[in-house]
Amino acid sequence: MNRRLIATGRLHPKMTFNERVWALCSRVPRGKVTTYGHIAHRLGSRAYRAVGNALNKNPYAPTVPCHRVVGSTGKLTGYASGLHKKRQLLEAEGVAIRGDRLNLHRHMCRL
Repeated sequence: MNRRLIATGRLHPKMTFNERVWALCSRVPRGKVTTYGHIAHRLGSRAYRAVGNALNKNPYAPTVPCHRVVGSTGKLTGYASGLHKKRQLLEAEGVAIRGDRLNLHRHMCRL
């Protein structure tokens, strides 16, 4: 699938599951986050682990900002470059993190 199409956040019927995950993830703006479960729900699925697997294989980073996806409780989870790097990237965008969690009510982006 076309990298530009994924980067715009538009979904196309011929996209694979992974490409649809990357497209939705590209919609999350700087300083905001979404959850694995929210992405799965938007795709009509409950497969939040499959969303995590897709993001782990994200060939479009940083254009597709997979560091902006967190657990359903706001916990920093899974990141191919390590949680320390995920935390650094989020904090550089102004996301406040206490311990290993952030306030979803403050930072959540509804796709």
